[in-house]
Formats: sequence, structure tokens, C-alpha cells
Amino acid sequence: MKRIVFAAIMVFVALAQTGCGDGGSNAPPIFVTSILSDSAIDGVVARNSLGGFTVTQGMSPTVQSVFAGIDPVTLVESRAFLDFPLATVPVDAVISSAFLDIVIDSIQPTAGTIPIRIDLVSFQSPLVDTDFDRTILLPQASITIFPPISPADVGQHVSIDGTALMTEAQLQVPPLTNFQLRILEDSGVLVPPPGLIEINDTTGANRGSDAPLLQVTFF
Repeated sequence: MKRIVFAAIMVFVALAQTGCGDGGSNAPPIFVTSILSDSAIDGVVARNSLGGFTVTQGMSPTVQSVFAGIDPVTLVESRAFLDFPLATVPVDAVISSAFLDIVIDSIQPTAGTIPIRIDLVSFQSPLVDTDFDRTILLPQASITIFPPISPADVGQHVSIDGTALMTEAQLQVPPLTNFQLRILEDSGVLVPPPGLIEINDTTGANRGSDAPLLQVTFF
């Protein structure tokens, strides 16, 4: 239900921004598409304190979430990867807005505040160790989640304005056919204390309401 209400709000905002609500005959038609992430491609690349890597890709009955951040106990750093096919967004579309909706299943430490960065990337499946490295798999654009993820977000939907990332995806030559994201703890200027978030990526009955969702409004 939350996502239905959210979709209605985004359509209203898009109509207001383009003047479609004032009866203008020259205003372009507005389209809205909602895209669930591809559970077969979503995954995590994790690096341990000795520099070794573990790659996990594809959701299954035993893997129902992806992780981003640094485990405060083991110091394993995880970077989550999400893939959204853009078949319903024309390559010549003008992006009005794009919002990423994720559900936070847990955070560590449970009382922590965790800064998160999201990179627009373009990776080939299957994921490989070097996809972890921002100097190898270069971000084409980046945003940060503000405010940072906190205990208040656990069990809740977090809506993230990804319009800048989606716009950049359309500007690539050729335009990207998949909207792919790398999610990591944001070091910023100062190194933050370790913190880890768990993002719901269920393949079960609640996938439509809880799995990562990209909603794009365009004309």
C-alpha cells in the first residue's frame, strides 16, 4: 500500500512540474514505470580484513537480502549491487524523477548511524572481486543517503532520490539498458566507525512490497 500511495504522489508532482495539470495542450504526456530489481543479478562483494574477497550473487530461499557497510565485529566490508532492467524506459526519455525504495531489515551496531553512498555503475554479470574497487569499476555518478541510516529506519521503507543517477544513465553513450547500483558505507572526508545495513531483497510473497524498487517518471 505504501508503494501505491508513493506512486500516486510522484505522478502528481510530475504533472505539476510539467504543467499537465493546468490544461495546457502542449504539455508532453507523463509516464511512470515501477521496476523491481533483478533478484538473479543482485548480490554482494565482501572484502575481509586480510584483503580476501567473497562474492555472493542471486537471491535464493537462503539468501534474501544484500549488505552494505563494514561489520563492526568482523570488519568485513560489504558492497551491495542492485540491477534494474530499463526495458520500460525509452532510451530517449527525458527523466522527470527517479526514486529508489528499499526496506532496511537490520543495522549493526543496532544503535548506530551509518552513512551510505550509492554509485551508478555498469558491471557485467557475474559479479567479480574487482567490482568492489571504485578505482577499477568507476562510478559514473554518486549520491549519498541523507539523513544517514539509523535505528528508526529498521523495518521501514527508505525512499532515496536517484534522479541524478537515472539522468546520468540516460546520458551515457549508448544509454544504459540496466540501472545498476553499488551501495557502500560512505567514508567521506573522515573514516566513519564501522556500520552495516541489511537491505531486503526477498524472493518470497512479499517481494512486490519489500524488494528494492525503482520508480521512474519520464516524458
